[in-house]
Amino acid sequence: MRPPDPSTLRPIAPLGALVTPDGTGFRVWAPRTRAVTLEIEQPSRSLPMRSESGGYFHALVSGLESGARYRFRLDGEGPYPDPCSRFQPEGPHGPSMVVDARAYRWRDGAWRGVPMHGQVIYELHVGTFTSAGTFDVVIERLDHLRRLGVTALEIMPVHEFPGRWNWGYDGVGLYAPFHGYGDSDALRRLVDAAHACGLAVILDVVYNHFGPGGNYLGCYSRDYFTGRYRNDWGESINFDGHDSAPVREFFIQNACCWIEEFHLDGLRLDATRSIHDASARHVLADLSVRARGAAGARTIILTAENEPQEARYVQPLEAGGFGLDGMWNDDFHHAARVALTGNHTGYLHDYRGRPQEFVSAAKRAFLFQGQFYAWQNQGRGTPVGDRPAWAFVHFIQNHDQVANTLDGTRLHALTSPGRLRAMTALLLLSPQTPLLFMGQEFAASAPFPFFADHCGDLHTRIWEGRREFLSQFTNYAHATACVPDPCAEATFLSAKLDWSECEKHAATLALHADLLRLRRDDPVIAAQDWMRLDGAVLGEKAFVLRWFDAQAGDRLLLVNLGDAVALSPAPEPLLAEPAGRRWDLVWSSDDPRYGGQGVVSPLGEAGWSLSGECAVLLLAEVRAPPASAPSSGPPG
Repeated sequence: MRPPDPSTLRPIAPLGALVTPDGTGFRVWAPRTRAVTLEIEQPSRSLPMRSESGGYFHALVSGLESGARYRFRLDGEGPYPDPCSRFQPEGPHGPSMVVDARAYRWRDGAWRGVPMHGQVIYELHVGTFTSAGTFDVVIERLDHLRRLGVTALEIMPVHEFPGRWNWGYDGVGLYAPFHGYGDSDALRRLVDAAHACGLAVILDVVYNHFGPGGNYLGCYSRDYFTGRYRNDWGESINFDGHDSAPVREFFIQNACCWIEEFHLDGLRLDATRSIHDASARHVLADLSVRARGAAGARTIILTAENEPQEARYVQPLEAGGFGLDGMWNDDFHHAARVALTGNHTGYLHDYRGRPQEFVSAAKRAFLFQGQFYAWQNQGRGTPVGDRPAWAFVHFIQNHDQVANTLDGTRLHALTSPGRLRAMTALLLLSPQTPLLFMGQEFAASAPFPFFADHCGDLHTRIWEGRREFLSQFTNYAHATACVPDPCAEATFLSAKLDWSECEKHAATLALHADLLRLRRDDPVIAAQDWMRLDGAVLGEKAFVLRWFDAQAGDRLLLVNLGDAVALSPAPEPLLAEPAGRRWDLVWSSDDPRYGGQGVVSPLGEAGWSLSGECAVLLLAEVRAPPASAPSSGPPG
């Protein structure tokens, strides 16, 4: 008999420890266990849990206060932490703690969430964003982000992990914020404060694997995992095999927990290519529906990282998609990285950084929509169809792409200031949703190398794995001995931002703030409507994008990543002035306020010319009617 499709099964009662008016209810899934005992500390007591259908066990305990610590014993083995613990005060190996999510007094009652359209995302790592590395201290920088023009924080994973520092992708306690960043209420305070500033908060979550240390799920059931699918980071999650319905429920409830209990405004789903599910309805489609239900009246954002660039993730449910709101676009980054550095080795192999790539990315997002991709010796991507521009997240830096250099060097150290200013203009004025990586806005000198606090053999394997990964880049192949030790404290500390550099690098900060102000205030650019956008190549490293708007006037973005270009003649219709209007220069990356050499209009009496390594924005202003000639009197 064929097992039931797990996507059709009804959700079960909440997992973990849930404080209610009747007491604290504990629920755990342990299908191959005969007896589960709840072990409560201070005062110490053991309570047998009642077996329920489907392999679940439940207990209701009265008089138990928030803060009580507990674990589960399975057929006498253990005790083990709760897989759905809301807080692990001593780390993943210690006892779980009861948290009353209802006790926090929220101040964001008027907050209604945010749509994908109109967002400017800022990715940050809590542990290195500030010297203290806590949720509470992030609050101190919210006003900086608001004034910059950011609208949404995207926090790298905060799932409980082993060790003292980690990127967060080695999480093992998916329901518990990492205790080193602060307790559950500290995260709530951060979200509450962000909403008070008008900022949304999105959390990066990892539903494709668990970290290599501190994961006790296998003690509860081996059915959490499957060997039927390949996974680069460990065992794959069982979303479609035997007894997979409770596994799906575990992850879907986790998504709902972050949205409901922490008032988060959305989730970024990491490495979805490794979320394998052959069910009739993919687990991410179910997650999309349930997470939005958990948000109630609030609007949330669900985005995905998907290296193969399968557009079904953002297709509507009724069209067979997963119903997500956005996807990261690696194609744009890879083309930009090649254009800025001249290197196209490793996974940058199939990109040339040429103007047509940027015109195509602005108009169609993914550069590869099924064409052959030599680096992987197969086709890459799928057609994006009718998805809007804002459904694709563009970036020139993020945690992976900064770290995937020899020592975590940031992009401004790998290219010229002029080229980077021009590329930043393209990123922040294009119709796609832009993402900035923490410190990018002020050219932070701190690198962002990979770091993870592991010991022994695991330490050795992680360092060797990092060297092997970076050896795909031929320019690093003979220097991998220089890769920083991921488990060394110095590697972690090197990534902490120096906020005094906001003043030191004020020109870079002004560049980002002005571009984001243009993006927000200009009605044509803010519309993010790529159906009104066209583009053309103007030279070996120069191109133009033109927004068409009969009422507000067309916009023209000229980008030159190379030497100065004289366009005479200029047989390109996109450069032509609209009838009754003239081009007026409104912004230039060569403004001395940004460290440029001085503003020069690209349009002169003799025609067009583009300064080297520069971007300019022009607006089609209404041309004033010619003045009437003075009368010379009646003919005589």
